Amino acid sequence: MSLSYLLTESVSGFKRTKLSSVISIMTICIALLLLGVFVLVTTNAARFVDALRTKVELEAFLREPVSPVGLDSLRAAVRAIEGVASVTYVSKEDAAKIFKEEFGEDVLDVLNFNPLPPSLRINLAPGFITAAGTRAVNDRVAAMAGVDTVIYRRALVELIDRRAEQFNTVTLGLGLLIGLSAILLVSNTIRLAIYAKRKLIRTMELVGATWSFIRLPFLFEGAIQGVLGGAVATVILYLVIDKLLPALSLEIAGYVQVRPGFYFLILAAGIALGLIGSVISVIRFIRPRSA
Repeated sequence: MSLSYLLTESVSGFKRTKLSSVISIMTICIALLLLGVFVLVTTNAARFVDALRTKVELEAFLREPVSPVGLDSLRAAVRAIEGVASVTYVSKEDAAKIFKEEFGEDVLDVLNFNPLPPSLRINLAPGFITAAGTRAVNDRVAAMAGVDTVIYRRALVELIDRRAEQFNTVTLGLGLLIGLSAILLVSNTIRLAIYAKRKLIRTMELVGATWSFIRLPFLFEGAIQGVLGGAVATVILYLVIDKLLPALSLEIAGYVQVRPGFYFLILAAGIALGLIGSVISVIRFIRPRSA
């Protein structure tokens, strides 16, 4: 089967169902625009959430007095815990300096002595900065000899986890809904094209045409609809993200990061939507039957 034949048959299908084809193309375009926005929002929101997570650290306050040998042993034990990225020792003197930087007063001037205990500041690896991950590290560190108490922003970590899960669920649901709508519309358009060519299909079946010969033009038509819808969506997204957004706000444009291959992904998603919709119709409405 030649490419020219596929193109000719696909174009004839467009001519027979002009309105439905245009609606399918525009639906795919709109679906991909929304999906593209979802991808950008999701990836950039994930980047923002990751930035928030990096602010979370555990602080283990130590019992005094702290010997150099005991400190080295404790640091090594904490560093060996799975998920721990780094451990920093904060001495009483360092704690006093931090207090002065944050509150503007020297603790020695207020109390005439330094009540701040030495501590270990524990930073976790990115994949472990979750409610479960921080809690697990907290429990293990708190059980170690020489550790008095361990504190971290537990409420913040749990809030980040809940909001991230809710956001991912909503965006996934909307994305699936939009994609399904596009697939169903493409499927309906191909069904109309099949109905318009039903007599020709029957004739081709009677003369012994293979089922791949009969079906491929309709699959090709669905793919073309996907390509056109994806191409329009890609151009619109490119103009908005790379041209319009910087003109409106350089600050917002600098925050929105588009990964390499994003536009290719949108085009490929358009082809996939078109093909899936056409496959559904071809399987349902072009079935082998006896003469």
